[in-house]
Amino acid sequence: MPIIKSSIKQAQKSIERRDRRVPYKTHMKTMIRKVSDLAKTGKKDEAAKALSLAYKAIDMAAKKNIIHKKNAARKKSLLARMVATKKKLN
Repeated sequence: MPIIKSSIKQAQKSIERRDRRVPYKTHMKTMIRKVSDLAKTGKKDEAAKALSLAYKAIDMAAKKNIIHKKNAARKKSLLARMVATKKKLN
């Protein structure tokens, strides 16, 4: 634990910021998993509908600086390929 007053405040701010950002990351991961599962089972129409929601979640995480914009682009590309090929990609 920090001893200096400013360090204590900074630690508290860090915790508050993390608590604000966590829901965006978990929602993004959930949507990615949903699209991935639908694509693996071969439900292409449902996967395509879920894909737009996953894009929105990824873009929101990138906007909030939770992930880097190029990481977001990579995730979106991976999901698009997954839905298009109906195969599991690494």
